[in-house]
Amino acid sequence: MDGRFVWARNRMPKTEDAFLSLLSLDEVRHARTFHESFPQYGPTPLTRLPKMAAYLGLSDVFVKDESYRFGLNAFKVLGGSYAMAQYIAQETGRDIADLPYHVLTSKKLREAFGTATFFTATDGNHGRGVAWAARELGQNAVVHMPKGTTQTRLENIQKLGAKVDILDLNYDDCVRQAAKEAAATPRGVIVQDTSWDGYEDIPGWIMQGYGTMALEAAEQLKAQGAGRPTHVFVQAGVGSLAGAVIGFYANLWSDNPPTFVVVEAKAADCLYEGALAGDGKIRTVGGAMETIMAGLACGEPNTISWDILKNHVKLFVAISDDVAADGMRMLAAPIKGDPPITSGESGAASFAALMALMTDDICEEPRALLGLDRDSRVLVFSTEGDTDPARYREIVWKGQF
Repeated sequence: MDGRFVWARNRMPKTEDAFLSLLSLDEVRHARTFHESFPQYGPTPLTRLPKMAAYLGLSDVFVKDESYRFGLNAFKVLGGSYAMAQYIAQETGRDIADLPYHVLTSKKLREAFGTATFFTATDGNHGRGVAWAARELGQNAVVHMPKGTTQTRLENIQKLGAKVDILDLNYDDCVRQAAKEAAATPRGVIVQDTSWDGYEDIPGWIMQGYGTMALEAAEQLKAQGAGRPTHVFVQAGVGSLAGAVIGFYANLWSDNPPTFVVVEAKAADCLYEGALAGDGKIRTVGGAMETIMAGLACGEPNTISWDILKNHVKLFVAISDDVAADGMRMLAAPIKGDPPITSGESGAASFAALMALMTDDICEEPRALLGLDRDSRVLVFSTEGDTDPARYREIVWKGQF
């Protein structure tokens, strides 16, 4: 598996964990209550794969399937919608608890708040979520996408009424461009799930919004009689999702937390590089970051998430495109008796890493380090469905990669 899978044990010095409270039980419950007010809301499935678990040599495998989220085929809308609502609450002197969907979309609130333009950069799913939320709330959205973005992903956002384009820049440079334009636009607001010095409120709200997914999964595990998982695998681009999931679970199961594993694309492995260095400092990755895992093609970590991750993650791994493609195919055509799951290129990353760890002899050392065995109950997140159907079919049906 040399070149397909790399890993680094977390040996970084711990910090005061100052950001963990962002993902407290109360904060995440507030976010979920907000999402529940939307008419489109419904918990996404937590799918149990007992046959796959037996094949991999595990007790249980659970997949949180975000392809059903709000009809948008990905989890990202949870963060964008909550952050935009929190911003509106702040600007109008209200509490988020007083701004459920029917109030946010009311004529009275629109008159009180007026119209803002929400800028963002995206590889697809985040921008689609921001565009959808802006449309629902009667606001404007401008979305920049990096080079290499497919026309399908652009059109998905365009259909929601946002102004959208593909720039000859990588993702991180698109973020800088969006921030620059927001600063130069009257009532312009940058809505990004990565943070930097002086820009932490909105990324923190986005992470709290992502917490809804983690809370649902915890409740669904309990309802299925599984309780706390022994291991949680979650993918990362800038790390906001990973920080949200791991931060919430570190609070929820503080007395006995699961073992946490973060999964990146090898072409954009900034978190892995930081763990490999071992000093706790942020590392960045530049260049085109070409990978089929478009949602993970981010080279500069979210500073808030990085602090959470280096305090709580056991192992950082990075996988190649062909490993991700194998994960997509195994979820789409699982062992007889298990239900199929439509999981996109970024969506399948955490399951793909688990699959590689359990099936390749070269992974014996990290597998032992994690204590993955027939007593392990593993939770993974499928963060998107076939957000680009043509690409999905090329990989799953035609065997690309």
